[in-house]
Amino acid sequence: MSVTPPGAGESAGAADLPAAARAPRRARGHLRVDALLAAAAEVFADKGFDAATMTEIAAQSGSSIGSLYQFFRTKEAVAEALLGTQVDALWLRLDGMAERAPALATRELGRALATCLVDFRVDHPSFATLVERPGPPSPLVAGVRRKVRERVEAILVRHAPHADRKALRAMAPVVQHVMKSAVQLRGDLEGADLKAAARELETMLAGYLSARLAPDAPR
Repeated sequence: MSVTPPGAGESAGAADLPAAARAPRRARGHLRVDALLAAAAEVFADKGFDAATMTEIAAQSGSSIGSLYQFFRTKEAVAEALLGTQVDALWLRLDGMAERAPALATRELGRALATCLVDFRVDHPSFATLVERPGPPSPLVAGVRRKVRERVEAILVRHAPHADRKALRAMAPVVQHVMKSAVQLRGDLEGADLKAAARELETMLAGYLSARLAPDAPR
């Protein structure tokens, strides 16, 4: 990972840094890191990755720049740590849906899947900024799509254990792309047009799952 030079007012703190930033060992350190990442999430969401600075992140958290550099050497390191926490939250959301899947009606499951990524991005507004930041994707980002697809397949398996596993594996990327299309709609439309289109997409996915997961569906 390349090191981005500190912004104005940051160089003095960075000059005396040890070779590697320190991982928190005590509860107090973990709380401080949590506060720094929460502040980073707000700054990245408000300014974007490129415009955000380490100084702003420290100020937003109410910490000194030295405290930030104590745990994170670079802005990229902050972004990766924050993205890691957000990805973990996404897995919890999808795994929770898998737990509920057996009890959901198929159409209800389709609507839940259609809105899952949209709702997640609303709750984590800096997520898109971090995933889509310039440069080659980090290993963490590169693995997200594959792991989302695996979890979608797991949701389908929990919901329809009678279904052919090969069919469910083929359905998973289709469902995943419909979920991504729901996100794309938010970038293309707004207001009443967005609401109407989102309802149509939810209906489409619910109908697709109902047709494909019916006991007598063609294999």
